[in-house]
Amino acid sequence: MDLLSNKWIVYLALCLFIAGISCNSVENKIYVKLNYTVPCVRLLNSTHQIGCQSSLSGDVGVLHVLESEENLDFVLRSGHNPPYMVIMESSLFTRPVMMKLKNGSSRVAGVAVVEPSANPPGGFSPHTRCPNENTGVYSENYGPGLAHCNTTKWNPFGNGLSYEEFDFPIFSMKDDNDTQLIRQCYMDHNRPVNGSDPQYPLCAMQLSSHMSAVTNTPTCMRRNSISFSMSNDMVCDPLSDYNIWAPSKPLNVSQNGHKANESVIIVSARLDSRSFFSEIGPGAESAASGLVTLLAAAHALRNATQDAQLDRTILYTFFHGETFDYIGSSKMVYDMEKNQFPIDLDNVHSVLEIGQVGLHSSSNLWLHTDPVSMRNSSVQEEVKNLITNLKSAAAGLNVSVKEPGVTQPLPPSSFQRFLRARPFPGVVIEDYNSSFSNKYFQSMFDNADSLNVLYPPNLTPEEQLNHVTDTAKSLAEVATMVARVLFLQAGGEKTQINSINADELMVSRMLYSFLISSNNSWTQEIISLKDIVHLNNNTVNFYISVEQQASLPTILVKYLLANLTGTAINVTQENCKKESEDNKETKHLYTYFWVQGAAPPNSTERDGFCVRSTVQWSRAISPAFALENYTTSEYSTWTESRWKEIKGRIFLVASHDLEMLTLGVGIGVLLSSLLLTYIMSSKADILFSSGREPTSATY
Repeated sequence: MDLLSNKWIVYLALCLFIAGISCNSVENKIYVKLNYTVPCVRLLNSTHQIGCQSSLSGDVGVLHVLESEENLDFVLRSGHNPPYMVIMESSLFTRPVMMKLKNGSSRVAGVAVVEPSANPPGGFSPHTRCPNENTGVYSENYGPGLAHCNTTKWNPFGNGLSYEEFDFPIFSMKDDNDTQLIRQCYMDHNRPVNGSDPQYPLCAMQLSSHMSAVTNTPTCMRRNSISFSMSNDMVCDPLSDYNIWAPSKPLNVSQNGHKANESVIIVSARLDSRSFFSEIGPGAESAASGLVTLLAAAHALRNATQDAQLDRTILYTFFHGETFDYIGSSKMVYDMEKNQFPIDLDNVHSVLEIGQVGLHSSSNLWLHTDPVSMRNSSVQEEVKNLITNLKSAAAGLNVSVKEPGVTQPLPPSSFQRFLRARPFPGVVIEDYNSSFSNKYFQSMFDNADSLNVLYPPNLTPEEQLNHVTDTAKSLAEVATMVARVLFLQAGGEKTQINSINADELMVSRMLYSFLISSNNSWTQEIISLKDIVHLNNNTVNFYISVEQQASLPTILVKYLLANLTGTAINVTQENCKKESEDNKETKHLYTYFWVQGAAPPNSTERDGFCVRSTVQWSRAISPAFALENYTTSEYSTWTESRWKEIKGRIFLVASHDLEMLTLGVGIGVLLSSLLLTYIMSSKADILFSSGREPTSATY
């Protein structure tokens, strides 16, 4: 290639570079990107799909701020510039409003919901009134009169929005600078004045959340198998994470199946929640209240279970994915049935589950039992013994325990999945009798405020971390009761239970870590360096998601349970790793973590230490995916669609007439250029002739 050609390549590359910069500059002048947008995503199960999505390139509509439900007529009928991108306050995010928008979707490009600064006093739950009604224990074959919430609607505030399908994008937005910019753009360009239509240019918004999966889980999993063999481009993933569990005394986890002479009490809480928007799942009452109580109870029992020779082993268990048809508990029961777990169902003596125990309106705790399995005399006897122990454990505490009617079914609970396998003695502890006291069940409002986790004004984050709230005191009382009853159930002496007490400060720190900020001085001390990157300054999102690695709630519970039930051993970091990998006597009994520890004053080096505990984790994924049976009604079949891009932006849009005029002028210029080029090309010999000498000229 000659020098001239090289120069042309350099010039061309320089021109392309400058053009790229110009394009970015022009784009930034046209569009204003929205920084905080959280979408509603598409989920699928064996029969259908739910959630939201945009078109492939995103949906665009003229901005309209919905001021009242009566204002819907402008969007759905009278407005002259459809489709509209509707901006609404959370008070208008109700089922009647959303269903009207859904039914008039040809005039609706999308919806953006502004997060409020306070929870709605009337309550809000986008879940159904009968959570997990098709995958619990009650059916036509087991307590048919109790199936499908025939006797009680557990979630009276449920409106079912989370289980509807919308063919336009729906985003959540923080009430911050972006929202103020959108409102100002609407006021300047789109708001009708004196009843007249606004004049162009109009303020518009584009929301992009195109979902790859369609129809149902069998369809998307079939497409996955085709895509994997051709391009490895999947369209959906099963909802999955990890169950966390720890026995009160070591169990050999290398040997699965029945353990001779081993009787186990399973005490459980759920690890997950959700809301309408995938990345906002605070789960304060629905998840955090129960798991924090169980963690505090496990901590209170650490010394008691080590000192006393108990007849039974307590298995502290945290199930993930219970929101979506009991994913975690189904997997553990399945593994026990298939001898793929360190114990089997024959080893299980009884089950105690801690549900929503935020004690909203009173100090009453309700002990829910299954009326069908209680017809078995041996089960009934064990349940009565468990309730007696619960009443003994609550004596002298600021909580009182009560029993619902004998014909009332179990509320939605992991225990139901154990009962589907066989009758077990068990009790589910809740803070309600026949319906949830939580008005914000599985919504973005199920947050610290709803659980009354409040702090005095002007406290620093460190002071908030160490401030014992009233809620922490209440949950510590519940945790104390749980710890004491577990001690009695495991064979401990009643005379010793008064020495078992939960730590109020520990409970308060855990509530702060889950509901306010996971990135604090306390959690930094008890977590390993490789996992500290997961900590952040926001409320923990309890949505299970589809990550191949553990989610933040799972990571936090794993380290908390290890530190609260385990023992710090005096070895170096290198030897801590060797104990975990090379010690043949203990590596199947214990797990070893090297955690950061505290930083001494005026030092950046932390005093790390090794924690030895019995904490283990196992995959929380529905057995349906191991069986490749995606149409089953026995197990959860929930999957989440994949997507390419999530974004939102606003810009000014010209009138349709002006756009057509611009297009016409552009086409005219193009045609004129082509015609001119043709003429110049055909007359090139005349136009570009020069007085060149004949090639035959000689000198």
